Order: sequence, then C-alpha cells, then structure tokens
Amino acid sequence: MHNNIFARAILGTTIALLFACSDKSPAPATSEATPAPVASAPAEKFKVCWSIYVGWMPWDFGAQQGIVKKWADKYGIEIEVTQINDYIESINQYTAGEYDGCTMTNMDALTIPAAGGVDSTALIVGDFSNGNDGVVLKDKTELADIKGQNVNLVELSVSHYLLARALESVGMSEKDVTVVNTSDADMVAAYSTDSVSSVVTWNPLLSEITTMPGANKVFDSANIPGEIIDLMVVNTKTLSEHPALGKALAGAWYEIMSTMNGDSDAAVAARTFMGSASGTDLAGYDAQLASTKMFYKPAEAVEFVNSDKLKTTMQTVAEFSFDHGLLGEGASDASFIGIETPAGVYGDSSNIKLRFDPTYMDMAAKGSL
Repeated sequence: MHNNIFARAILGTTIALLFACSDKSPAPATSEATPAPVASAPAEKFKVCWSIYVGWMPWDFGAQQGIVKKWADKYGIEIEVTQINDYIESINQYTAGEYDGCTMTNMDALTIPAAGGVDSTALIVGDFSNGNDGVVLKDKTELADIKGQNVNLVELSVSHYLLARALESVGMSEKDVTVVNTSDADMVAAYSTDSVSSVVTWNPLLSEITTMPGANKVFDSANIPGEIIDLMVVNTKTLSEHPALGKALAGAWYEIMSTMNGDSDAAVAARTFMGSASGTDLAGYDAQLASTKMFYKPAEAVEFVNSDKLKTTMQTVAEFSFDHGLLGEGASDASFIGIETPAGVYGDSSNIKLRFDPTYMDMAAKGSL
C-alpha cells in the first residue's frame, strides 16, 4: 500500500570455516579410519521486504533492533529484511522471486502475485486501515463535490479501490470523475500545484497533505472498516517447505507488537524509532496508529481471519479487481482466482493463488512458537 522515502538494506554474509585434523601416526591396519569432521550446512537464508507505512514500520524496528535475527537464530535460519523505495516495485520484486516475503495489502496480494500465478500466503495480518487512507478535496468540503473532477491517485492501487467505494456511497461511479495516475512519491508535490484539486492517498502522505491549504478529507477507510488489510505475504511453496520461516517471522512480529504497545519507556522508544524512520515524530506516528486497527495480540488477528466477513471482503475486492482488468488476461470473471480463507474459498477452488492462513498467528496466540 504504501510509500517509501529511503532504502536500507541489511546484508549478512555467513562464512563457514572447515578445519581438517589428522593423526600423524599411521593407523593400525585393522582399525577403521577416523571420519573427517563434517562441516555443518550453512543456515537457510530468506529475504523479505517492506515499504514505509505505519503498519509496516515494525519490520524496520525489528530488523534494526535484532528481534528478527533473534527469532531466525532460534529456528536455525537467516532472514534478511530490506526496505524498498517504491511500494508497487517491492511487490513486483516479490512476484518475480527476488524475495520470499513482502508487505502488501490484501488487494495488491490478489492483483499482483496471485494474478501473476504466484501462490501466496498471508502469513501475518497485521492491521487494517481505519482512516489511514483518504480522499482529499481542495477547497471543497463534501464528497459529492468530487463530481467532474480529476482525481490524482496511484491507479489500480487500494487508493483506486477506496475511490470506487467512496463514489458508491454517494450514488456515483468512476464515470463521474477522471482518474489521473500519480506516483505516491509525487503525490504531495502534485497536491501543492494549482491544477490538482483532488487526491486519494495513504499515510504518511495523507497526514502531510491534510495540513496543506484548502485540504479537506471527505472520505476515508474508517468508512469501510476491515476492507484495506495490511499483510506480510510469503511464497506458499517456500512456507510449506520451510515452516521455520513462518515461525520466525510470526515470533518476531508479535514480540515487536508487545514491545511497542502501551506507555512503557520501551514502547515509547520503539514508536519514536518508527516515527523517525518514517519521516515523522512520536506524535505524528501515534496519530497514524490512531487511524489504524493494529492487531497487537495474535488472537485478535486469528479471530479476524477466521471471520466470515473476510471472505465477503475478498469477494468485493475481487469484483473491483476484475472490473478493472487486474486479474489477468485469462480471467473470465471475478471468481477466476481462488482465495482461501478459514471460512471457505471464494472463487475457483482449483486455482487457489491467495491463502489467508492463521496457523502461525495461532501458534503465537497459544505461546507455542
């Protein structure tokens, strides 16, 4: 979903040293030769990426503070955590196989990797946007005033989805506006020009724009709670072959959640770190958290994933995606791609490419990681 400002790669190299020892004295003819020491196999290495957004800053904190490494070490693996400047590019790189996991929204998980044929699993459901995505009009105060306007947004992103849902709420459709595709990196600068009168974007950009002259937020994701969901998505095949990756990521995530939640010195320090890393301060970051429904406790996330509403939401998302040609050339209807949830499968059960699997979150909830 969300924008990045700078890239920071945390790279590690593991060097295995093999020492061979031998006895200088010849062994008796009747004895078996002592086997040479066997070098231990290098740890499996995995790569995940993230982009700047209030709900994904914890991955940066966890990487920088060694929490991800701690949990990776526990399961005998290595996990490299990398920030990618451009949100969509991060998902494209995941889809191309450059990363084993990536942060993304539910819609983008469906329309990019799943639509591209990459079987993907929502390993961690971290939060849903509850005001972090919004429609902003310049010098107008009512959503209905958007009629006839050019609307700047990242085309075919969750901002586009939010616009469609907003227009539905006032009896309009996209035919009533003109969408102008605008990079998230250019959104703030675009709003400051005289030619731009309406934008749809996400935090931290949304917070910055709404402080600018004439800006009025007329609709946001709090109007459609639980529909824009923020995930850590991993390759299903990789996860099935290496469950240690799922355990380590889930263990690290919920340790970070526990650390940052509340008013303790450690929690304040963690959120201050995340705010600074995302270009704001503690107050700014806490304001963004206030419009985010964070699942600090794994049991909350499990309950959300197990609900019937998730399946219904994904149907709505799939229908929007099909209407905008996002499910691939071969898609005959919105149900072309199977989406598996605990409440059942929406779409083609023989073509499941997106899975919401609460297994590892449930292990965290039960303290079995």
